[in-house]
Amino acid sequence: MSDESTAKNVDPRYKRVAIIGLGLIGGSLGHAIKRGKLADHIAGYAHSEATRKRAMEIGFVDSVHPTAAEAARDADLVVLCVPVGALGQVAAEIEKSLKPGATVTDVGSVKNAVVRDVGPFIPDGVHFIPGHPIAGTEQSGPDAGFAELFDDRWCILTPIPGADRAAVAKLGAFWEACGSRVDFMEPKHHDLVLAITSHLPHLIAYNIVGTADDMETVTRSEVIKYSAGGFRDFTRLAASDPTMWRDVCLNNKDAILEMLGRFSEDLSALQRSIRWGDGDGLFELFTRTRAIRRSIIDAGQDNPAPNFGRNPTHAEPDKSDQ
Repeated sequence: MSDESTAKNVDPRYKRVAIIGLGLIGGSLGHAIKRGKLADHIAGYAHSEATRKRAMEIGFVDSVHPTAAEAARDADLVVLCVPVGALGQVAAEIEKSLKPGATVTDVGSVKNAVVRDVGPFIPDGVHFIPGHPIAGTEQSGPDAGFAELFDDRWCILTPIPGADRAAVAKLGAFWEACGSRVDFMEPKHHDLVLAITSHLPHLIAYNIVGTADDMETVTRSEVIKYSAGGFRDFTRLAASDPTMWRDVCLNNKDAILEMLGRFSEDLSALQRSIRWGDGDGLFELFTRTRAIRRSIIDAGQDNPAPNFGRNPTHAEPDKSDQ
């Protein structure tokens, strides 16, 4: 599936959209749909009654429902915004509520597992197009959502073989209308790319913060009091939703283990350079990696301003991928 599938002049609107899961991504999607007038009605579902009530109070959905099946009924687009580990169960719950011609997609950062767990519950005549908006913050819950979350961020669609081209084009146009740039990948390739660009960095952050917490010669108060910018950025990643990242690790383990192996090899090489005083090797590595940072800024995927453009006293939500 090429990027030609995002045909121009495709109507991005759906009459009825169901958002299953009303946390950061689901809430932000509701806000973006409202902003762009992309649906006549947004139906929402969350397991927690308090979350459903809060979503209605905020106003990024038009109705909430006590079950996922009720929310999905008569929807033209169903977006699954629950942790990857829960997708199969939710798909089974909504199977009989999906109307012919509807599109089902998701927002998970793992795609092979989504195809495996959701695909068997998609009835004939319903379009299944897995997706992944690469956007997020360390915050969670319905109050964390905001319409601009997807602006200028990539959304990767991974259509399964035989996917209806018109349905794919419409979903691509929908995400573009939500502010995203759209690209297409095969599920396996997506999982490899995200393993190195998102999953591994988060695991490193969790590990570094955990190591600091376990150190006996440095107190926790010292770690907090004297945190430098690098450690603070690691703590932001390490504050991400534990359920989501547990499920990512369990459902993308092959790609993650491959990238962890590569990282371990490179870390050993770095240790040798430091041990043997290889200044030239260290300088070459740091110069090469600095160029990657500049490329990310040039591509518009981050802010070149000091402190990543964040006001230290009134920090804006950081839109790094998760």
